[in-house]
Amino acid sequence: MKYPTPYSPDFSSRDPLAGVAEEFPARWSPRSFVRTPIPAEDLAVIMDAARWAPSAYNEQPWRILTSTEETFETFLGLLVDANQKWAKNASLIGFMVARKNFTHNGKPNATAVYDCGSAWMSLTLQARKLGLYTHGMAGIRKDAIHEAFGIDRDEFEVVAGFTIGVLDLKENLGKPYADWEGPSPRKPLAEIWKQGVW
Repeated sequence: MKYPTPYSPDFSSRDPLAGVAEEFPARWSPRSFVRTPIPAEDLAVIMDAARWAPSAYNEQPWRILTSTEETFETFLGLLVDANQKWAKNASLIGFMVARKNFTHNGKPNATAVYDCGSAWMSLTLQARKLGLYTHGMAGIRKDAIHEAFGIDRDEFEVVAGFTIGVLDLKENLGKPYADWEGPSPRKPLAEIWKQGVW
């Protein structure tokens, strides 16, 4: 594999129903990365996967801003301190940004952030197909991101941050991150799926 995995994660806490595609329960969000350049062609494939996500009126409100080798430290500084401690070893840091209004009529797009979630999941699953891992983050400095890149607050909302990288051993993480490293369980299906009544 192009991006070797140094160990096999323990998925024993996960219990997908028979028939669920493997890539869904096999997706998880590590923090332990080994800084490795990702070829431009692989990044293009990952971002192109996001392009095919569904959206209201096909508006595709997501905009994806990613670091380069030259701008990595700038992007790192736009994360909250706790995330900087582990994200410094990722290959790439990115921000998901949503266009707030529809382009076809100028009205507010109430599902723009929802649609960005579809794009995020698409790029995440594509990254896993290539042997890479992602980690989404709420812990970002949204105001500072707007300022750093001159993103118009009236037109765009900074939604979330993320990393993409090559998996490393959890022992290379400091505390408390090493204790959290591993695929997490999920709520029972009956808790999240309601049929007919709330």
